[in-house]
Amino acid sequence: MPESSLLFLAHRIPYPPNKGDKIRSFNLLKHLAGRYRIHLGCFVDDPHDWDYREDVAAYCHDLCLQRLDPTRARLKSLRGLLDGRPLTLPYYADHRLRRWVRETLDAGVGRVLVFSSAMAQYLEPQDYARCHVVVDFVDVDSDKWRQYAPSHRFPMNRLYARESRRLLAYERHVAARAGAGVFVSAQEADLFRRLSPGTASTTHAIDNGVDVDYFSPRGVQGEPFAPGERHLVFTGAMDYWANVDAVRWFAGEVFPRVRARCPEARFTIVGARPGPEVKRLGRIEGVQVTGAVRDVRPYLAQAVAAVAPLRIARGVQNKVLEAMAMARPVIATPQAMDGLRLCADLEPLVAEDPGDLAALSLSALTGALPADAGDRNRACVCRHYSWAEHMGRFADLLERATGDGSPG
Repeated sequence: MPESSLLFLAHRIPYPPNKGDKIRSFNLLKHLAGRYRIHLGCFVDDPHDWDYREDVAAYCHDLCLQRLDPTRARLKSLRGLLDGRPLTLPYYADHRLRRWVRETLDAGVGRVLVFSSAMAQYLEPQDYARCHVVVDFVDVDSDKWRQYAPSHRFPMNRLYARESRRLLAYERHVAARAGAGVFVSAQEADLFRRLSPGTASTTHAIDNGVDVDYFSPRGVQGEPFAPGERHLVFTGAMDYWANVDAVRWFAGEVFPRVRARCPEARFTIVGARPGPEVKRLGRIEGVQVTGAVRDVRPYLAQAVAAVAPLRIARGVQNKVLEAMAMARPVIATPQAMDGLRLCADLEPLVAEDPGDLAALSLSALTGALPADAGDRNRACVCRHYSWAEHMGRFADLLERATGDGSPG
């Protein structure tokens, strides 16, 4: 097996390239396929994603896709309560994938990229010693569960607090063995260094990026809104609890204040897999829930502004980068903007109080924002969030990271 082979483990199939949490993993796959023979092992948790098997295979020398049923996986995750593990690990455990990983590594693959800490469970102690292992944690997931706990009632608050503690211990364990641990922003990396000081020297930050040719206001086809309507648009996977919390809060606490002053205002929630509580928001006057759409760009292109009212957020938000690349003003909470490296001449529209967010929204709806606000957003993204630049750093780490946290 040539030294240029790479085992790539991901918790979800890294495709399609314009879908939320798959954007980073897809761009990693695309970039690294130019340097290595990729052996990709991952899960498919959405039946529609099987349609992309051939697209993914085009980047790979070898491919192992395993079906993951979210309902069964949630039940399986409860095993962690019996054996003391974080529930995340049994959720992503699969004996067929484990066997394939062992066969692949035994064939002599010398480099491993783990995307999401849960996938590190497929590596044995000897793998870290003999391979160059880089783990892309993306976010400090344990801290996400810590933030979730106070927002839920018993028993979920206890369960989330437990997951935070157990998962942090696991993240520390993985980081101590890997040659390098990567996070999506300097803030996330700094947080993990505080939580895991023993691995500070091998903790790195590599920003997300955005395809500025694809997410561009030029040449977008489609008119999703009726003439005369003025839309504030939220984009994101609507089965993700932080997104659900964000749109519920904005629709209930912010948007009524906007509508009272601007009756033609609309709040449009664009994203796949909305549950009943999100669908119910569509009963509110002026609120629209689209469900899955083929292309989010027309919605952003026709929006007065994008909104990102996240109260719980980790790292750099793709929804923010994409809206900025589309030259849209972005009205956001501090949490949604926390990981972003802002340009010096950028004027972020950030507020935490519902009244202040409503005031910013009204400024956008009434044309009171600077005329070049969207153009400055796009210029910032083009300057600081190139995928090629950021993904190249992963290849650098894979070439010099050795097991047990020691520099190569």
